[in-house]
Amino acid sequence: MPSLDQVLYTARAHTTGGRDGASRTDDGRLDVQLSAPGTSGTGTNPEQLFAAGYSACFIGALKAVGGQLKIAVPQDVAVDAEVDLGKIPNAYGIAARLKVSLPGLDRAQAQQLVDAAHQVCPYSNATRGNIDVTITLA
Repeated sequence: MPSLDQVLYTARAHTTGGRDGASRTDDGRLDVQLSAPGTSGTGTNPEQLFAAGYSACFIGALKAVGGQLKIAVPQDVAVDAEVDLGKIPNAYGIAARLKVSLPGLDRAQAQQLVDAAHQVCPYSNATRGNIDVTITLA
């Protein structure tokens, strides 16, 4: 596993109560109530936060590789993320699906961007070989 050559940013969060608790970042920009999925709780859950983080990060990766490849990423680029929570042998696990929308790009260029972004996205690198991730074009 490669280590970081240079730390660019460190996120810090303090969580209490687990899935039925609360989480807050040290800068106060994120302050959320947590609820277990499938319950009547009104808070978000780790899987939703993961889906939001992965989809946002993937768009950033698309823009970065778009610049390198001289392919203009559309302003209305979008990623729909689904994160499943399920059982694996003797534990729990997640799986992720990303559906990428790159309006106005031909399919070959869009696929080239998606493939390149998947190689540089920090979430893709963190999940590679650890969970099932499926990325498709909308």
